[in-house]
Amino acid sequence: MSSIKPLNGIKIIDFTHVQAGPACTQMLAWFGADVIKVERPGAGDVTRSQLRDIPDVDALYFTMLNSNKRSLTLDTKQPEGKVVLEKLIKESDVLVENFGPGALDRMGFTWERIQELNPKMIVASVKGFSDGHHYDDLKVYENVAQCAGGAASTTGFWDGPPTVSAAALGDSNTGMHLAIGILTAIIGRQQTGKGQRVACAMQDAVLNLCRVKMRDQLRLDKLGYLEEYPQYPQYPQYPQYPQYPQYPQYPQYPQYPHGTFSDVVPRGGNAGGGGQPGWVLKCKGWQTDPNAYIYFTVQGHAWAPICDAIGKPEWKTDPDYVTPKARQPHIMDIFATIEGWLADKTKFEAVDILRKFDIPCSPVLTMKELLHDPSLRASGSIVEVPHKERGSYFTVGSPIKFSDLKPEITGSPLLGEHTDEVLAELGYSKDQIGNLRESKAV
Repeated sequence: MSSIKPLNGIKIIDFTHVQAGPACTQMLAWFGADVIKVERPGAGDVTRSQLRDIPDVDALYFTMLNSNKRSLTLDTKQPEGKVVLEKLIKESDVLVENFGPGALDRMGFTWERIQELNPKMIVASVKGFSDGHHYDDLKVYENVAQCAGGAASTTGFWDGPPTVSAAALGDSNTGMHLAIGILTAIIGRQQTGKGQRVACAMQDAVLNLCRVKMRDQLRLDKLGYLEEYPQYPQYPQYPQYPQYPQYPQYPQYPQYPHGTFSDVVPRGGNAGGGGQPGWVLKCKGWQTDPNAYIYFTVQGHAWAPICDAIGKPEWKTDPDYVTPKARQPHIMDIFATIEGWLADKTKFEAVDILRKFDIPCSPVLTMKELLHDPSLRASGSIVEVPHKERGSYFTVGSPIKFSDLKPEITGSPLLGEHTDEVLAELGYSKDQIGNLRESKAV
């Protein structure tokens, strides 16, 4: 493994807070960037105190999104604080912010002013909606972004309300998109010598992950139906798919009312979205364990192995089951049969059997199971890091693996921990630093 990290020498001013921006800058810090988190003196990022599990120490909300960074406290409302920021801009490569619209301008740091100080500076912003959008004045948080970006309207069951995902599609996902934008701008600067503004709107980042749902909208507009959705087998306009009665095994999963589609992409429950039917199925112990389930995919070319695995070899030649098109009207019946086969198997036992047949499936894993997963520990996807006040804690490590780089995850900084260090690097003497502290500028 090389000791030189790819982003060594890149200095980033991190004006972000909460999740979207910090997730972005944390990943860049893992890969070698010097990320200086600029925080308000005496307060800092609001997540330092949100959802604390230990009194009077930084909350996990903060520590898990701010590892490998340095913390500088700075009051940019004070003239001396503005001078410090000007010096920092002159010596940095990237400024990342997720303030409300116009906040940097009101601080006196317009794009034009930043360009005067450093023409090579890249200014990267997390926004709720893109510039000029009719909602660009709205405050946006995680669940708001999921609703605005199309995720909520297509998630959940057809007889229930729109549902937000527990995954941070609005926040951390936007941060990952912005990181790609920053790296692209850095490479662009190597070619042009100029910095530029980079922005990622949370609505846009969510929409990008809903690309296949937009695909479905275009198909629905053209065809009037979506064949892979559970609603399709009862679609009345297509006589080759006769009406099937409700499967008594699945009273909790009724077919779409009247078997029809409206003019918008429906919610499909746990159905597979890529043309391969799939569903969450009960395993042994589901009566007392809310996560005793697996996800099972009926992949077209794996149909024969599926029949062999669940003891239904006759389905391999039955004309009602032999092709994906023939199976679709029976798909919930097929899942019910598979669920019967699963009844005496735990989710782990079931997957161990099915993997031998090369069937796409997975146990439904809980956060606790993931936390203690030895494979995730070994790969660095779950890591334990030390912290000066709370002791060691577990966090999610880098999801990206390299052949010549192993990111070392370090603890998050205490509030203002590196203020004197950063100021000294900017050329301030001990006496000058003392004066800045006395004036409350840092």
